[in-house]
Amino acid sequence: MLAQHRTATIVAALAMTSALQAQQGQRTDTTKKAVPLAALSVTATRTEHSTFDTPQPITVIDSATLREKLKNGVPDLFVDIAGLDMSGVGPNQRRPEIRAQRGQRILLLQDGLRLNNTRRQQDFGEIPALAGIASVERVEVVRGPSSVLYGTDAIGGVVNLISGGTPIPTTTAEIHGAVTYHYGSAGKASTPDAVVSGRFGHFGVRASAAYRDAEDVLAPSGKFGNITLSDRTLVHDSGVRDRSSQAMLSYDLNNTSSLFTRVEFYSAERAGFGYIDPSNLGAGQPTIRILYPDQDYSRYSAGYRANAFSTLFANRAEVTTYVQRNTRHLAQNIFVPITPSANVTTNAFNFTDLGTVGGRLELGKAIDARNVVTYGLDAFRDRSENTDSSVTMVIGFGPPSTQRSNSPTVPNATFQSLGAFAQLESRPVERLTTVIGLRGQDVVAETRETAGIARAPQKGTDRTVVWSANALYRIVNDLNFITSVGRGFRAPNLVERFFEGAAPEGNGYQTANPSLRAEQSINVDLGLRYRRGPWFAESFAFRNAIHDAIKAVSTRGLVNGLPEFQNQNIARLRVDGVEATAGARSPFGVDGSLSFTRLIGKNLSDPGNPIGDSYSGKIVGDVAYRTLRDRVAIGYTLRHQGRQKDVIIGTNPIGSEIPAFTVHSARASVRLFDRYGVSNRLALTVDNIGDKLYAEFPNASFFRPEPGRSVSLALVTGF
Repeated sequence: MLAQHRTATIVAALAMTSALQAQQGQRTDTTKKAVPLAALSVTATRTEHSTFDTPQPITVIDSATLREKLKNGVPDLFVDIAGLDMSGVGPNQRRPEIRAQRGQRILLLQDGLRLNNTRRQQDFGEIPALAGIASVERVEVVRGPSSVLYGTDAIGGVVNLISGGTPIPTTTAEIHGAVTYHYGSAGKASTPDAVVSGRFGHFGVRASAAYRDAEDVLAPSGKFGNITLSDRTLVHDSGVRDRSSQAMLSYDLNNTSSLFTRVEFYSAERAGFGYIDPSNLGAGQPTIRILYPDQDYSRYSAGYRANAFSTLFANRAEVTTYVQRNTRHLAQNIFVPITPSANVTTNAFNFTDLGTVGGRLELGKAIDARNVVTYGLDAFRDRSENTDSSVTMVIGFGPPSTQRSNSPTVPNATFQSLGAFAQLESRPVERLTTVIGLRGQDVVAETRETAGIARAPQKGTDRTVVWSANALYRIVNDLNFITSVGRGFRAPNLVERFFEGAAPEGNGYQTANPSLRAEQSINVDLGLRYRRGPWFAESFAFRNAIHDAIKAVSTRGLVNGLPEFQNQNIARLRVDGVEATAGARSPFGVDGSLSFTRLIGKNLSDPGNPIGDSYSGKIVGDVAYRTLRDRVAIGYTLRHQGRQKDVIIGTNPIGSEIPAFTVHSARASVRLFDRYGVSNRLALTVDNIGDKLYAEFPNASFFRPEPGRSVSLALVTGF
């Protein structure tokens, strides 16, 4: 009996350890396209499950989808997926949205390590482009809070960008790789990239590099709400020139343990938020130009992984440490016309240097064949240094006046976080799986003496406890019922706590508030998943209620003649929604799917001020055909987004509602020939076939339209 129990324990531990192998991209084959609910995922529970058997809403985007749709970045794929969306324009500045939440309320991971930046504004999370232009082979998205496993910022969901890994050990040395050239007519984007991986006994290696040069895109003529473009119009600052590289080395100590290290670099030039000439938007519209002249990012990580051993405390262990640095220049050029003869012009410049040291220790213990405990610690420390300068010119209110400042709006500061978590995954009866988790988090943010700032250093602390309780019950073999309840949180970052200075628009002055508390949420999901033969379907209804949300409010005071504002924990937000997806992948090569999303967001504390820019409803249909052995594939996608009435009246040029739109895209690929161990594949996509003028809803109030009809072409040579 003891031997049988030990065997069962080791088998359970082996199932758990494969999760971390997939998490790091090591020894994992993601090249085959599978039925969506059969895809394996690890992000939601840290143990490997098929999507069908995961007791949370989760989306998996596999390498085949990334390869076939020829998008400029991962967020571009989100618009075709239930519950997901994207904000921003251009290949560099796209950011993910999950269930109407965005920015710092979404946690962005790369291979399980956080990319979020505590020096970003609340609405602008970190850019997925940091993970590399072409190195991502798989994306896992948890729709809903995941703060128990991942800590702060996972209040709306988690996006995990998983890189390719080293090859599986073999008895002989081997080398594989691919060279790709991707051209897109939108912005005349040119992207060559290459990847090579090899296995030499105990050593595994992988290296990749990519370069991209994209010009500003052109929006088509047409009408969108109150906006009419009579001709094709340039979307300024929507291009980029960037490059990325990665290298990974692993060493197998034995069959169940290994060491690994990875180094990554990303740099970008002339990337911006995008804007069109305000004369196209009507009279009196401001010019708001936000530009990143350069950004550089690097990360060095190393770790140890041990699988399938048996001790009192663990059957598996992984420890990962990392050091990263993110530097960037930011330029804001803002012109606000007040009357025909009066205006305010502000030119502001910022340089930020953010260094991070972090790590994660995770242990897993299979108590028996039905109960697995995952527990550990994670910590990181951001150290921020920055300089600021601004020039504001006011004309039309008496003699022209000019104000200059070299005082940083955010002092040099540190942000450190320490969390401990534990999660029990259990099967109390044959058809029921439960996952219960708990985390305690301690956050300390503190400023340092900074040139140009006279006030004494400030300190803010936050201690938070969150929990989750998820369950999956198999009603019949082909149908699962899922319920998920949990609390998420987001600690205020350095900008929210310590920013002090005039707004770039010159219409107010914001004072610091170090005593801000963490935003917290309660999320409830109820869902069904069905899978039988080629058929699959899932549907979720959810409510995510956020309290203590951070909002800038008037103090009714004046600072330097400007109205005073301060961030405070006063807002109560709520998003209700329904997500449904159904489809089939037949053995005859015909695939089809249809998805529907309905989102209802409410600002309960201020009903006249909507919580954000997102669609109210979305329908996406997709059909594809593949010949035997996938030699030829074709596909077509239709997306319709309904009108959004929940907008702030008078603050956008589109009008009292954001109009509905429908866009079409098509794709095709062909495998040219496979000889002498070399394969060649040619892929083609056509987006916005109807050449329609529209803006994704997050880009509507600050109107930044999408490109017109565009063609992308890619040639992939593998060996």
